[in-house]
Amino acid sequence: MPRQPLWVEEPATRRRMPDPVRRAAVRAVLITSLTLIQAMVAFLASLTASWLAFPMVLSSVGSTVVATWSVLDVWITRQVWNQRNGVVSVPSSTARRLRRERRRARRAARTAERDAARIRRRDAGRLSRA
Repeated sequence: MPRQPLWVEEPATRRRMPDPVRRAAVRAVLITSLTLIQAMVAFLASLTASWLAFPMVLSSVGSTVVATWSVLDVWITRQVWNQRNGVVSVPSSTARRLRRERRRARRAARTAERDAARIRRRDAGRLSRA
């Protein structure tokens, strides 16, 4: 009987996050989890009427502010990264073709104008043949 592999690799459905955004997200997850642990300890210390309850509650409030900022930092870092590196402008073949056609039309109009000006200049020195 053939052995089956331990896991089967599948292609990723979503692209990987950029490094700065991933760093901010990991930081936010760590800070948020520590804040939740700290809040649980503060709650349990309050239930037992421990002397540690008051300092833990105060530090939990401070940690909540820091955790909120870290989550906002992920969002801000993502927005900044998208603005700086998000859109790579590569003209499609359709846009290239349209631009080429416009260029040809402009060249043809310029040549026609130049020829008309040359004819006008050549005829300007002559008298009419009536």
